[in-house]
Amino acid sequence: MKFRFSHHPVATAVLAAVSAAGMVTLATAGPSEKEGHRATKTAGRYVSGDFHNHTTCSDGSISMQKLVRKSTDKGDGTYGLDWFVQAGHGGSGNRNCTLVEDESLATPAYPLVAGQGPNTTWVTSGVTVKGDVSGSGANRNMWRWQAVQEFQYPVLEYLAAKDNKPMFLGIESVVAGHEHSSMSVITGQMPLALDTAVLPGAPPYTAQGNANALGQWAYCFDRGVTDTSRGGGQGWDCSVPGSANAADASWSALAAKLVPAGGAGSGVKGHNKTVEAVKWMAAFHGEGSYYVPAHLERAGPFNPDGNNGFNIEHLRNLNNAAPRVAFGMESQPGHGASSDRGEYAPRRNLIAGVRVDSAGGTTFGGTGVYAAQIGGVWDALLGEGRNWWFFASSDWHNRGQFSADDRRSTQDFLPGEYQRNYTFVRNGADKLRPQTIVDGLRSGNNYATSGQLIDRLAFAVCASEREADEHRQDGKSSKTGKEGQGREHGRHRGFESAAVHAARANTEVAIEGCATMGQKLVVRPGTDLTVVIVVRDPAGTNYAPYTFANPSLKQIGIDQPLNKPVLDHIDVIRGFVSGYKAPGSADYAGTWPNNWAFNPDLATVPAAARNTSATLHKTFNSQTWTAIGDGLLKMSLRIPAVKASQYLRLRGTNLPASVPFETDANGNPLRDLETNAGAVNATTATSGDGFAENAFLKIPCTTVGTTEFDGCPSHLPTKTLGSYTGKFSAYDVAAWADLWFYSNPVFVEVKGSSAVAGVR
Repeated sequence: MKFRFSHHPVATAVLAAVSAAGMVTLATAGPSEKEGHRATKTAGRYVSGDFHNHTTCSDGSISMQKLVRKSTDKGDGTYGLDWFVQAGHGGSGNRNCTLVEDESLATPAYPLVAGQGPNTTWVTSGVTVKGDVSGSGANRNMWRWQAVQEFQYPVLEYLAAKDNKPMFLGIESVVAGHEHSSMSVITGQMPLALDTAVLPGAPPYTAQGNANALGQWAYCFDRGVTDTSRGGGQGWDCSVPGSANAADASWSALAAKLVPAGGAGSGVKGHNKTVEAVKWMAAFHGEGSYYVPAHLERAGPFNPDGNNGFNIEHLRNLNNAAPRVAFGMESQPGHGASSDRGEYAPRRNLIAGVRVDSAGGTTFGGTGVYAAQIGGVWDALLGEGRNWWFFASSDWHNRGQFSADDRRSTQDFLPGEYQRNYTFVRNGADKLRPQTIVDGLRSGNNYATSGQLIDRLAFAVCASEREADEHRQDGKSSKTGKEGQGREHGRHRGFESAAVHAARANTEVAIEGCATMGQKLVVRPGTDLTVVIVVRDPAGTNYAPYTFANPSLKQIGIDQPLNKPVLDHIDVIRGFVSGYKAPGSADYAGTWPNNWAFNPDLATVPAAARNTSATLHKTFNSQTWTAIGDGLLKMSLRIPAVKASQYLRLRGTNLPASVPFETDANGNPLRDLETNAGAVNATTATSGDGFAENAFLKIPCTTVGTTEFDGCPSHLPTKTLGSYTGKFSAYDVAAWADLWFYSNPVFVEVKGSSAVAGVR
């Protein structure tokens, strides 16, 4: 099968001279504070990965060994990720996830055990469980800290060495005061000695490194770990330098950690504990940790008396406390094939006896409202000049009614199958290591895609160095007539050429006077900007199993196979930076309005959670971009004489504007309710205002095939709508029909305007 995604990243190329006039100087760097000039840095490339997924260690359906193979191998039925973080839930679990399903997954160090497999409990398999007792008998649970330290880490280290793959261990934490967050502390994991390790030919396997720091964090700060044993006698103390610690009313001397009481105020106390969690990471593992709230809209608004969602003030608090640890969000969630895409839904969450929506009520083209809504929460954070980056995840658990080896799904996609992060790593000729990946994520030089819509992106904002006459000290124009026009044209062509080279080499645009994703360009007032974009819309098929026509596009007369999507357009979104908001100020905190799915009006969003300066600045499509071969598409635009600090970010999709129930007249994603098959709860137990299964479905799936894959599959829901009775687009078909990518922003700081203080 020919896949659109290239499994073999192209080695970083040295850029050739790109301007006949010699106006563009080559470098390999991130931005400095000086007019966009750059210091030399290690060369790098974009690599694809996933950091949020589940195995039988928590509530996933397959072993660690099987998930690693499915996610990172490059053969049929696997998805070829370049890097991988195995990250099950915090809390506890009773299954021995080191055991494999069958002989095909067996290794010398972890052979198949007769009569046992990944659903066998820890106790049944003879493992001693430590710490406070949770569960009973054969179903006694193991706390995540023990599983991470003693079992999960050694398995992953062994597989990383055996397969020579860049992998490490993380956790999807159960968050105090909120729902979930993807995180890791990589200290101790995958040491250099592993490069030359001789692997054993039989059990046991003794790890060269350790996940002790990650285990301690889980004990100290995961809401699901209620153990008080201080790490089963390891003497762990969860104190944070400079914090109240034992003087805090929530402190437990027995457990040596914060144990907030339930009931009234538990959400506020829980959030305070979570802020302490990122402060601990910053204090002890500042360069070796990250904390990224997961599917953060799903659990609805923040609940001061429970554990629900994140409001914008909580994201600000985390970023303020540890900006190099808490630096982004998963607003393109997993569970893309679920009956409710992303598992977001109206009236999903019960708070104080009343059902409230996931923030936004649903996803929008598979993305949560915080990022999907132009001018919403993400733009509000970027409008402060914060380092707050966009990420995607698989959140793999299972395929719903199908087995993990089936290509159909009514629940999840495997890591790399549908969504992936493309992260820029500066490793030169060295191998990828956990620190390289964490540094790449922290940098913000990352874009996220669904359905292999694109697999290369070169995106930069460049200063042309032509300032308005009034900004010249001598009062004279620096460039006039044909000479000035020619030099400007040479620079413009040079920037475009650099972007083409970068896209072909799978590297960043790294030339003097330009900044790319996660970076800032510092310029004088009146400078002209050139925005250059080159993407690759890869040829062939993606990982979708379906060859029939996309039902969403079929509505408007486009016959395009689901497994051969074509990029339709790219939007350039522009917003202005006005500086950090102060904690306690009127515009610092605010709750996203409930009922957004049925009343989407930015005017109802509190000032704290919106940035009205953010607009859809420019749209490129086949009429305005240039195809340059090998699937590469080139485009650029000029922003003249900038006077205010700002940022630019990208998104793109396979859907044109005005696709019924998918996009509006401007190409913005519409709510995903019309492809969600799940029932919607009533507001209260007695209100009677709920919606039955399939009530919202609107897009017919009419192609009749001879198999489950060349025609609308049998698991799609059926109903009668008007004169039509038949199948409707939902589950995995709806996800493959509606694809998007998002880039992180490029910032421009104009001297004398607002500082982009959060970005170096």
